[in-house]
Amino acid sequence: MLRALLLVLLLTFLLMPESFDPILRPLVQQNAPAIYNQGSLLTLTLLHLRTVAIATTAAILVAVPMAILVTRPIGAEFLPLSRGLVNIGQTFPPVAVLALAVPTLGFGEKPTLVALFLYGLLPIFENTLTGLTTLPPSVMEAARGTGMTGLQRLFKVELPLATPVILAGIRLSVVISLATATIGSTVAAKTLGEVIIAGLQANNLAFILQGGLIVGALAILIYDTLSAVERVAARRTGLNVR
Repeated sequence: MLRALLLVLLLTFLLMPESFDPILRPLVQQNAPAIYNQGSLLTLTLLHLRTVAIATTAAILVAVPMAILVTRPIGAEFLPLSRGLVNIGQTFPPVAVLALAVPTLGFGEKPTLVALFLYGLLPIFENTLTGLTTLPPSVMEAARGTGMTGLQRLFKVELPLATPVILAGIRLSVVISLATATIGSTVAAKTLGEVIIAGLQANNLAFILQGGLIVGALAILIYDTLSAVERVAARRTGLNVR
């Protein structure tokens, strides 16, 4: 019920932000706008989500195959190298990645996508690796005993059983990216960071609060949605995930 109420409040605010003016008015100076008026909050939210979705999809397409490769005999020796690569995003702060990417890619969404992509690799890679290397030995032996090939075991046994753990990594990556994407507005990317930056520049607490609360609400709702998907996948595999 609380999550449903949060969703209703979020949609109401994005579609009819002016209705919240009386609540936010005490937070601003006299004659200053209480509702962000330099663009559409709904549009910025959708663009923010699009940026996160693109970066996360790219991270999945790289991290999952990489983890699969290093769990095969042919690619086991590349595990240290792979771990080093996916740790780059955690080693360099997103702000530093943006600073390095802007001279090459210019201002806008592209540097932000690079930063979010690098930042999102580690949780997806590590969870996929964990999911594939902690499978019940009895199940794997049974799969081999039925005469399955390596590819058949991968797609029919290993990946289905590892799906809940992989989804947990994706969930973590998405939530991290939702918060981190706000810094993209420092290089002219269209994200909810625009609202926060505008509030800082104008000393407008209401703007800062709006940007932060929208990102926080999105993080909670998406976290819960992905957690529900994870639980469904766990039940199908016979695992118990809270």
